[in-house]
Amino acid sequence: MTTKLKDVQNPLLFEIAWEVANKVGGIYTVIKTKAPVTVQEYGDRYCLIGPLSYKSAPMEVEALEPPTPELKETLDNMTSQGIKSLFGRWLIEGAPYVLLFDTGSAYGRLDEWKGDLWKVAGIPSPSGDHETNEAILFGYLVSWFLGEIAARFNKKENPPAVIAHFHEWLAGVAVPLIRKRHIDIATVFTTHATLLGRYLCAGSVDFYNNLQYFNVDDEAGKRGIYHRYCIERAAAHCCDVFTTVSDITAYESEHLLKRKPDGVLPNGLNVVKFSAMHEFQNLHAISKDKISNFIRGHFYGHYDFDLENTLYLFTAGRYEYRNKGVDMFVEALARLNHRLREIQSPMTVVAFIIMPGRTESFAVEALKGQALTKALRETVREIQDRVGKKIYETALRGHEIEAKEVMSSEDNILLKRRTFALKRTTLPPIVTHNIINDSEDPVMNQLRRLSLFNYPGDRVKVIFHPEFLNANNPLIGMDYEEFVRGCHLGVFPSYYEPWGYTPAECTVMGVPSITTNLSGFGCFMEDSIENTEDYGIYIVDRRMKSVDESINQLADQMFRFAQKSRRQRINQRNRTERLSDLLDWKRMGLEYVKARQLALRRVYGDSFDTEDTADGYFDQGNHNKIPKPLSVPGSPNPEAVDDEYEDHL
Repeated sequence: MTTKLKDVQNPLLFEIAWEVANKVGGIYTVIKTKAPVTVQEYGDRYCLIGPLSYKSAPMEVEALEPPTPELKETLDNMTSQGIKSLFGRWLIEGAPYVLLFDTGSAYGRLDEWKGDLWKVAGIPSPSGDHETNEAILFGYLVSWFLGEIAARFNKKENPPAVIAHFHEWLAGVAVPLIRKRHIDIATVFTTHATLLGRYLCAGSVDFYNNLQYFNVDDEAGKRGIYHRYCIERAAAHCCDVFTTVSDITAYESEHLLKRKPDGVLPNGLNVVKFSAMHEFQNLHAISKDKISNFIRGHFYGHYDFDLENTLYLFTAGRYEYRNKGVDMFVEALARLNHRLREIQSPMTVVAFIIMPGRTESFAVEALKGQALTKALRETVREIQDRVGKKIYETALRGHEIEAKEVMSSEDNILLKRRTFALKRTTLPPIVTHNIINDSEDPVMNQLRRLSLFNYPGDRVKVIFHPEFLNANNPLIGMDYEEFVRGCHLGVFPSYYEPWGYTPAECTVMGVPSITTNLSGFGCFMEDSIENTEDYGIYIVDRRMKSVDESINQLADQMFRFAQKSRRQRINQRNRTERLSDLLDWKRMGLEYVKARQLALRRVYGDSFDTEDTADGYFDQGNHNKIPKPLSVPGSPNPEAVDDEYEDHL
């Protein structure tokens, strides 16, 4: 407990993460999308701290002079001792202050700091781990900065309270240093996933049913991550408030990190609401047409299915074959294919797997298909222009139009040549790229084992795209968000998913999704909605069911979705989109407010007028779930849907 009274009504907030203005993974999305609501609350009293990446910083940060004498003096002192940094505004919505440290400028102190870390916190650090070395350098720079600036502010008449919020183990080294050095700061540490949990789940272990039995030190040692685990555990134990992103990760952290989290801080998104419901449905139709153009090229020569009776499913994320549930998705697709063929369904399902793998180049056959269909499209357009002009001129003269005279023999020959070029004897490829050592690729091997080769009679077609999407892609020239909007269903049957941004992003865009009760998002939705499936959130039970039962449940959910009429899908998308308010940072950000208030009261309790400890801030209590919709199953009023876009959905 600090001895000097602080201004707890106007505290300073520093938020520290490895992915500040430095996109590596999902935490970048968390920090970036949360910034506007935090700036709205704190204004210029909010500053983000991260490592300086000379590759991304020039495009992401506008350099500025430090706005306060305390900040300027602190940075000038560090600069005089050889530490390089960049202060400015992050060029995102909200434009928060950002401070980036060049860890390379402190490499001369690495051995000294590693020795100090062992002496102060008992944390070992092997020499060959570059990532850990970077985390140590960053942690010591952050604790140095925070210690100096807190001391300078403490000299003021009414010094502000200081909160430092750390995300993940890479930013966690500073937390035990702040505690051991008695730096006058309130700390919050959030783990977005545990190191050991991710490693254990990637192996073939029954993780969740054996959590309490793992020898954590032994398991971390066997996987060569003991020193990283020590940093993560020290941060969890030395912070004033310990939080995770979901209830499932809180349960995991309690057993692996040996501290029960004080609360849960779910991840949110910036939700853009459309003024009219049909707007996002129109965006779906436009994006779906772009995907359909790709499908026409990819399946040339075997384009034997009706795109009006075709559904686009997808899964996406890091290439973690078991953790992301790709193994379950592919197996369920094989069972879905069998069931659709058995009932002779007219519906075709095209399933995309979007995950970055080790590739050499685009597959020639995949590029050839797009080139041939593009040439055909251009030829048809030219013939249309010539035929249209001929019909117009003939009609102007008042002559009757003979069908055989509409197209010239040259146009007929040209069209036949383009059509014959589309014939092929090989099957449409199941992968769009040339994969390095594809015989060792788990997705490719499973597709081969299950004979998912895009045979003409298959009702489920598979396309593995081992690269993230972008608008410059010569095959699927769409950004990820645009691609998601064009799909009908996202499938994310993850085994290890502390939160799950991919299904959350689907929800905000009005795209139904399948998740699991082992993902933070799935558990959150189960707690928030009376009947999730009616709102387009399908949840696979991977906790209490066997693997085979879970696969059958997933196949059943996809089968039921494939049986829906077009109007039922429209109705369900409307309901899904209405859930987006649940995921808005304006709502989710309130949990961050609670965490910061709890940290302030624990550290600066004497500075508050009341005796309230705030320990009950995170109590969930009995909250009301969103009830079942009035129409079950989805069957909207026919007059409520515009026919002008219904035909494209």
